Amino acid sequence: MTPVDLMAGPPPTHLPEDPADARLADGAAPRVVARELPESPSAWAAVAQEARDAGADDLDVYAFARVGYHRSLDRLRRNGWKGHGPVPWSHEPNRGFLTCLALLAQAARAIGETPEADRCADFLHDSSPEGYDALLGGR
Repeated sequence: MTPVDLMAGPPPTHLPEDPADARLADGAAPRVVARELPESPSAWAAVAQEARDAGADDLDVYAFARVGYHRSLDRLRRNGWKGHGPVPWSHEPNRGFLTCLALLAQAARAIGETPEADRCADFLHDSSPEGYDALLGGR
């Protein structure tokens, strides 16, 4: 019998490839991809980023990022995530989730939802310190 390290945290979650990533990399419009693949965190992250870059109202960015965040939680749970543990930035299919979380933190802060902004930033850091540094610029 192999001993189990009860002090070790959960194993890293590695999401499967998101079909939206290839479509977006090929230049498909984020809103088109989100309509075709509404379950895709990467598509919603791209829609939120596009809206932010275009100067959209922060509330719109918040809404798009929140949809992506909830789609991400569904996808994480379907792939064995138990509500905590590492979701490494180095595993590219995880980046849609991590990007949605960062955009949600930023948009929440922009609309004055400071407690949510802090929770999302902490969640991002706890899930992937590397992702936190890449997306929010470190602590």
